[in-house]
Amino acid sequence: MTHQEKPITRRGHFLPIEDHGLIGDGTTAALVGRDGAISWLCVPRFDSDPLFCGLLDHEKGGAFSVAPEPLLSACQYYQPDTGVLVTRMSGPDGTVEVTDALTLRAGADLSEDAPAGRGELLRHIRVVSGRVRLRVSIHPRGDARCDPHGGGLTLRPARHPDLELHVASSLAVEGLDQRFELRAGDTHHLVLSWGPHAHRFHLHRPEETLEATVEVWRRWMTHFDYQGPREAMVRRSAITLKLMDYTATGAMVAAPTSSLPEALGGPRNWDYRYAWIRDAAFSVYAMGRIGLQHEAEGFIGWVLDAVDRAGWPRVLYDVDGHVPPPEREDPDLSGYRGARPVRWGNGAAEQRQHDVFGEILDCAYRWVQWGGPLDARLWEQLRRLVEAAGREWRNPDHGIWEVRTAGRPFTYSAALCAVALDRGARLAEVHHMPGDVEQWRAEAQVIREAILESAWDPDLESLTEHLGGGGLDASLLALPLRGVIPADHPKMVATTEAVVKHLGAGNGLLYRYLPEESPDGLSGHEGAFLLCSFWLVDNLLGQGRQDEAMALFDSLCDRANPLGLLPEQIDPASGAFLGNFPQAFSHVGVISSAINLARAGFGRSAP
Repeated sequence: MTHQEKPITRRGHFLPIEDHGLIGDGTTAALVGRDGAISWLCVPRFDSDPLFCGLLDHEKGGAFSVAPEPLLSACQYYQPDTGVLVTRMSGPDGTVEVTDALTLRAGADLSEDAPAGRGELLRHIRVVSGRVRLRVSIHPRGDARCDPHGGGLTLRPARHPDLELHVASSLAVEGLDQRFELRAGDTHHLVLSWGPHAHRFHLHRPEETLEATVEVWRRWMTHFDYQGPREAMVRRSAITLKLMDYTATGAMVAAPTSSLPEALGGPRNWDYRYAWIRDAAFSVYAMGRIGLQHEAEGFIGWVLDAVDRAGWPRVLYDVDGHVPPPEREDPDLSGYRGARPVRWGNGAAEQRQHDVFGEILDCAYRWVQWGGPLDARLWEQLRRLVEAAGREWRNPDHGIWEVRTAGRPFTYSAALCAVALDRGARLAEVHHMPGDVEQWRAEAQVIREAILESAWDPDLESLTEHLGGGGLDASLLALPLRGVIPADHPKMVATTEAVVKHLGAGNGLLYRYLPEESPDGLSGHEGAFLLCSFWLVDNLLGQGRQDEAMALFDSLCDRANPLGLLPEQIDPASGAFLGNFPQAFSHVGVISSAINLARAGFGRSAP
């Protein structure tokens, strides 16, 4: 495969979001720009205070840059079936490749619920041709005290008083900003380490470490099991989800970033470095279907542990299964392309969202199907959630989209309460657990009938976002996926048409809802939400519109950047990426729709 270099373009000093690749080690992750700058890295883990966050403020955020000076053009590609990223950059007189990895322990098994990372970032430099004047710049947010030592540096970041960083290099690095004259054939490395075994006097063999990291990734990918449309994209989606997996607990963050805007200049900037129970259910379903059952089981175990610990489910948790910090705004950062505010923490953790009952019961149901134990204590917790779903489905909550207005009786939330009752009844019946199975089944049917009757708007000829009426909501497209209403039910067919007509953003893209018709407590608008379009693929398929489904799926995959990464949202006018990146939900959509298309008889297509 050829990799075509393109000129570097910026908007107000910022690279486009799509001009970044993701690397990770199961504990944290970094974004590497096509300009050779690592402008996002939180250490020691996903939700730590960022060490580099130039993505959110060009001047104050900090970055770790390795690039020719001047830089004219560049491209990026992954080493196949790995999370190891290569950035090829050209200056006026030569070309250099920088291979980046958050390194993994030799022999590590990424399928184990154990940390595999070494707590280090490796940047391997190779001059491909000509001569290159290479600039190496290391500037943590808030600056750092720098102490040279033999062969490298010790850094003490001002914002991380308890964190000591070490830089080892084959280059004569003596400060935080230097230039080196290199020529074709030269190879060098930079290793930034922070782990418990990081120290100044360490015999680094970076080539061996890099080879071991590649081998760990490829060994993990031997579990991958999928043949069908866009196999290369599905493979990359699996690796991308794994890069967001906190391997120590099995949690998966919604995205590795915070505050990348859903619309430039607006307030819709959120911290996604946490694990949502809702994402658990969707991710479990996707990962388990492509042979990555261990990851699915690990995520289910994390969910059940978190609920068992607290006794009652929250919407989201940190990667350890605890309550995340309160949401706050950071006045010191200007935001991506000036999109304020920058936020840390997420206030949705305090919301009521009744769909969590169904998400947890669906996870537990799959857990037991895969051989997980269902003991009396776990069942007592689950039974409480089933009974809560039966009580709460009529009551207002804040819904799947986490509105910041007063609660409303969202249709999706009620539907997931029906899922909780259905899965609870199945578990109790098959495993002879105490519970009113017939009553639960009857109540689930009552919810389905209520959705079909009281959420139906005859003027719109569609189901609506609320029981009792309201605006249109693309989350309705998820109801067939959760087994609540069949995709080919006449009212679901009509709803699909209405969603496309009223929420369509053009070329197969969909808005989640329209804020002027469905107030969410925030000003402004947002981009088109990619997951909703993948749900549309699944509905079209379920309605017998197979060719339309395949064409839409291909068009969505074509929106990925050259690395195969997708954001949360797309700007319909320009195709630019919006929202946190990469987004787990979007890659879950890729996997789920691909499998449904493969099962419908579609074979391989162009990668």
